[in-house]
Amino acid sequence: MSSRCLLLLAIFLSTQPTGQSGEEGPAVPALMVFGDSLVDVGNNNYIFTIAKANFPPYGRDFKDHVATGRFCNGKLLIDFIAEKVGFNGSPLAYLSPEASGQNLLLGANFASAASGYNDHGTLIYFKDYQAKLAVVAGSSHARSIISGSLYIICAGSCDFVYNYYINPFLDTNQTAEQFSDRLVGMFNNSVTQLYEMGARRIGVFSLPPFGCFPMAITLYGHGRSGCVSRLNNDAQYYNMKLKAAVDSLSKKYHDLKIVVLDMYAPLYNLATSPVSQGFTEAKRACCGTGTVEASILCNSLLPGTCPSARTYVFWDVWHPSEAANKVVVDSLVDEINNLVA
Repeated sequence: MSSRCLLLLAIFLSTQPTGQSGEEGPAVPALMVFGDSLVDVGNNNYIFTIAKANFPPYGRDFKDHVATGRFCNGKLLIDFIAEKVGFNGSPLAYLSPEASGQNLLLGANFASAASGYNDHGTLIYFKDYQAKLAVVAGSSHARSIISGSLYIICAGSCDFVYNYYINPFLDTNQTAEQFSDRLVGMFNNSVTQLYEMGARRIGVFSLPPFGCFPMAITLYGHGRSGCVSRLNNDAQYYNMKLKAAVDSLSKKYHDLKIVVLDMYAPLYNLATSPVSQGFTEAKRACCGTGTVEASILCNSLLPGTCPSARTYVFWDVWHPSEAANKVVVDSLVDEINNLVA
């Protein structure tokens, strides 16, 4: 897999007025997502990278069994969030760079020797989008859309997995705590810029327990089948610093709704106690042997892929299954409702 990751911005605007046909429309005018492959609905298809997921068996449980570019057998975290806030039918499904009218897709490579939170380029795309939106909708309506929209940020995992842990320069010159502090500082700057651009409702995902991901167990488990504590400790330290940064931003900007969307706890519980929640396998992924396969290594020619991912916590070695994604989002209903209220 490529050592580069992607920071993506996907945007969907609602065209359904509240109350149409006796049904309430979406709770927000748009859902805007800045994130990595855990929430990418297909932007990655149009970016130069070998890390792709636009071929079978990816997407085999998605609508029409289409591999849209999601790194999953079906729906992602963001698809379930979209449903929670009223975008029926996963409206982020088939965006493309050629999309026009109410749909716009933006994407940018963000990985560098520095950090995946180095997302200045994507924020420039967002600024350009705002200008285009003002032309289409008018300045006043555009400002209303921008301020009323729900923003989701999901980043940081790639910084550790594809940067810190494999870059000997970083690993020997910074502690994991120092690296976390650096990332959180970048996160703080990014949210400040988003706020200045008009964002007022922001949900930011915590880091997952990537020490429990099958690839982490393969690479760093030293023959053990359980979660790699060192990696999970790094994620927990980062999440603690992230929570403090979010609390500080809430106090600084009184009209900003911002919350941490904790994916660590529900995924950790699934990874360590799968049977209690109806899952059967958490140490190996569904695709192939479940120990090393992701992206181009997870393909339709690969033998051994499980017939049903419903009881697998992980689809490939770096990404949860649709079933696990649903469990995570179901645990976040209160936080999501508070953001859109």
